Amino acid sequence: MTATVRVGVLNDMADLGSAADDTADWLEREVEALQACGRIAAAVEFVHAYGLGLPSGTAEALERAYQELVAQDVLLIVGPAIGDNALIATPLAERMRVPTINWAGAERARGKYMFQLQVGSHEDESLVIARHLAESGVRRIGVLYDNSPIGTRHLKYLEDEAAILGLEIVGQQSLSPLASDAGDEVAAVLQARPDGITYLGLGISAPPVATALRASGWAGPRIMNTAGLRGYHGDFAQVCDGWTYVDMYSDANRTLQALKGRLGIDAAGSLSAAKGHDLGRLVAEGIARAPDLSREGLRVGLEQVKWLPAAEGADGTVLGFGIQDRGALHGRYLVLRRWDGGRSVEVARG
Repeated sequence: MTATVRVGVLNDMADLGSAADDTADWLEREVEALQACGRIAAAVEFVHAYGLGLPSGTAEALERAYQELVAQDVLLIVGPAIGDNALIATPLAERMRVPTINWAGAERARGKYMFQLQVGSHEDESLVIARHLAESGVRRIGVLYDNSPIGTRHLKYLEDEAAILGLEIVGQQSLSPLASDAGDEVAAVLQARPDGITYLGLGISAPPVATALRASGWAGPRIMNTAGLRGYHGDFAQVCDGWTYVDMYSDANRTLQALKGRLGIDAAGSLSAAKGHDLGRLVAEGIARAPDLSREGLRVGLEQVKWLPAAEGADGTVLGFGIQDRGALHGRYLVLRRWDGGRSVEVARG
């Protein structure tokens, strides 16, 4: 009888629920491709669990969903997607010895069993942001950031890089990650007379920041972290029009362009395709390369995934892990883009 590999899919998001559904489709597509060519002989079953994690939900809900998947004898878990929740899940993966791939931005959410497909980075993004501001002639930075592990981690790395580049953070204000109004915080930062503004956080509080900044009449450079990815859903792109942000795909990535051409995906689906392809490829290749169909076997299989062309990032970015390497993307995987009239436009590198 052919063995069955059970893969858990952990959805920790309240909004962007369709993104989690789309991810499951990509996982199935990439696994089926390796089954069709004979590299995966086993049947693969996807088991789903939902736990509304931070900031809208609780750590306990995330933990229950993770444990629910473990109890169903999955060999591998995919998720969470939010950095705060990936930090919660990491000790669970280590204690329960279940290989897990989070697709979040928390570099600290890595371990022997916790792998990461970086969808942004709490550490790397702030360096990209600081260098872009410096290249744009900004010398005095105003910062609005979520009072959360995501926001404070971004701020720490922004402060360090700004000091290296000779930039001054002249005003900074924290926000609730769920803030619906940011008028007072924006006004306080503007009193310091910055010549550039950055927002750092999960993104729920970004539209209030953008709305207050627009109402103030301030017209200088503005940039945010991968919170800007929320522009692919709802009216975020319109509210945050003119903001530069960190994205995960480049129009020049040949792997992505070939994928889109093959599947008939339009420009609006670029991010979803890039992320979904890369995550699905890691899962499928991890199964195919596993020495045996066990949790330990899947962990070793993921370590054998190396130097696969990535659809995310600039052209030439590659996917892979290693014995001590748990970050999948290697190369220039962060790409600056700008929301312009509801469209995402790539920003030329300085």
